[in-house]
Amino acid sequence: MWLSLDGPLWRKARALGKRRRCGQHEVRLKGASMSDATTDQSMHHGAPAHALERLVFFSDAVFAISITLLGVELHAPILKFGAPDVDFVQALANLTPNFIGFFVSFFVIGAFWGGHHRSFDCAQHWSPRLGLPNLCLLSSVAAMPFFTAFMSENVGNRVPTMVYCIWLTIVAIFNLWNNSIAVSPGIVKDGIDPERIATIKVRGWSVILGAATSIVIAYFQPWVAQVGLFSIVFWRLLLQRLRRPAAAS
Repeated sequence: MWLSLDGPLWRKARALGKRRRCGQHEVRLKGASMSDATTDQSMHHGAPAHALERLVFFSDAVFAISITLLGVELHAPILKFGAPDVDFVQALANLTPNFIGFFVSFFVIGAFWGGHHRSFDCAQHWSPRLGLPNLCLLSSVAAMPFFTAFMSENVGNRVPTMVYCIWLTIVAIFNLWNNSIAVSPGIVKDGIDPERIATIKVRGWSVILGAATSIVIAYFQPWVAQVGLFSIVFWRLLLQRLRRPAAAS
């Protein structure tokens, strides 16, 4: 009979089924090899992209918490019920140094976050080299609320103001170290504009020099030490001007 298990149609059907199973096996092997190749290529560039994303998300959280803690250091004045209005006004006026310190450090931390964002926007591949400098930067930023409060509660005194400016310089050094690693070969995106990398490094150096300028001013005139931070713009322009002849040659 034509439906016999030994018939030609049955043998042909079995042969087709065997070839189909072999074909599916080859497809699975090919897919696995392609997946392995993709993984090897990803590992060759550093590691999976999610490792870099986790570092950036963690860093953003630390920056956000540090800025929030600045506000925690602003303690509302508590006066007796029925105190005259002038006492409330005076109590708020006494907090002026605290509010100045809050806004200065708020924008300082925000500027460091902006630099972190610009540098890691150029990064594409994870590397273990990113771990230590990023942690050093984040730990120094997390301590900013303490040094801000120390300076604000002792406004006009040389030592608290200099300590604040020195710590700011330390943060700036870690910032340059971290951002330079983020735009280094093996981590930075392929085909990134070298001018963009140079600008990130110039910004980092200008912040260091601006903070160092504040240290010098704090030694002679603690009241106006924070004005030295405005010199960051000057240092940036100067470094860019000095870099152009070197780049041209």
